[in-house]
Amino acid sequence: MANVTIDALPAEPAYARFTRRVQAVCIDSIVIMLIMAAALIAAISLASDHIARILGFVFVAAWLLYEPLLVTATGGTIGHHLCNIRVVDDRTGGNIGFVRAVLRTVVKAFLGWYSFVTMVTTSRYQAVHDLATRSTVQIRDLAKAQAYHFHAAREPLPATSMPSWGRRVSVILAYLVGTFGLYVGLQIGLAAFGLVSMRCFDGAICSPRENAILDGVALGWVAISALLVAAGWRGWLWGARRARQA
Repeated sequence: MANVTIDALPAEPAYARFTRRVQAVCIDSIVIMLIMAAALIAAISLASDHIARILGFVFVAAWLLYEPLLVTATGGTIGHHLCNIRVVDDRTGGNIGFVRAVLRTVVKAFLGWYSFVTMVTTSRYQAVHDLATRSTVQIRDLAKAQAYHFHAAREPLPATSMPSWGRRVSVILAYLVGTFGLYVGLQIGLAAFGLVSMRCFDGAICSPRENAILDGVALGWVAISALLVAAGWRGWLWGARRARQA
């Protein structure tokens, strides 16, 4: 597919799609694993406990500071650069500061994939760690982007026809509680039918097949939860539907 032409470039900022951001996360994970592998090989080759401890400290420091330092200095990690995206400060349009970059990394690490759920509701496709640090993730160079790499900002929801935000949040939470109950019930059902052993279900040792099953169920639950959040916020769920326009 050809790159986006100059005439087709949006006048407003182009916000990175979830798939583009996932690609960047995967690349950064590979980079971190390569650093770890190099540190382990060096430690084994040198056969020195003292040097091994130093290398271990260096690796931990590199792992903790990898994203904050690169985001502050260059607007993104290696994964961000290779995926043609960057982290942008809402207030200045430049790179975010180091303290906010650290906070952004901590929130993302703590919430994991759940941090991206808010991308389906926010007008500028912001994850929780973006909202917490007043930042967005945008295309770095639009001339090198494909049309499926980015979104334009969402149109604001019509306030006159929407239920209050409190009602929408309450309904969304009710649906999420219900789906979590189904998620737990499905896990119990997998154990009852022998698809997952009780030893694995209790949090002990799981086989690769069992891990794949449980990971698939968990990812499905996250996907359904994201859809419910998006539908609820836009007034599509029963209990907090938007009023029909005359």
